[in-house]
Amino acid sequence: MKEKRNVLFILCLCFTSALTISSCTKEKTDDGTDQELYEMAKTTDGFVWFKESDDLLDKSSGSGHPQAFLRTRYNAVAATKLDSDGKIVPGAVFPEGSLIVKELYANATTLERYAILYKQSQNINADANGWVWGYIDANGTVAVPASSKGNSCISCHSQGGNIDYMLMNKYFP
Repeated sequence: MKEKRNVLFILCLCFTSALTISSCTKEKTDDGTDQELYEMAKTTDGFVWFKESDDLLDKSSGSGHPQAFLRTRYNAVAATKLDSDGKIVPGAVFPEGSLIVKELYANATTLERYAILYKQSQNINADANGWVWGYIDANGTVAVPASSKGNSCISCHSQGGNIDYMLMNKYFP
């Protein structure tokens, strides 16, 4: 009888361990991910602008975004993949912790939305390449939740000429 209890105890311990390990493969941040992305996107401190300029760019011909203007910035981690001209190094793969924020403007003065990519592969909302996608209005309203894993964005961002989903070099050479 004692042996059966020991075997049962060991089986329960193994099952509990397996559950614990499987639940650790992705962070359980689903409820707070969109808010976290929004908070990170609101600040420009420590970011580097594409081509080292915060000037607004006209919407590109390949953009699926309806806004007329944009500008893109990279946190210090992502900026390690920019060249001396502030463009993305061809063939680059952004490292874990990279945050890329595209500010989308309705007109020359009105920031309307943030399109955000955050390389956080352990996040429950990360896509197969480790990116967490955010699409959030300037007032904090979530336009498309991170839990969608970029499903409405990936087809455009996967087009030829992309560099780890980035299209800035292609449309703004």
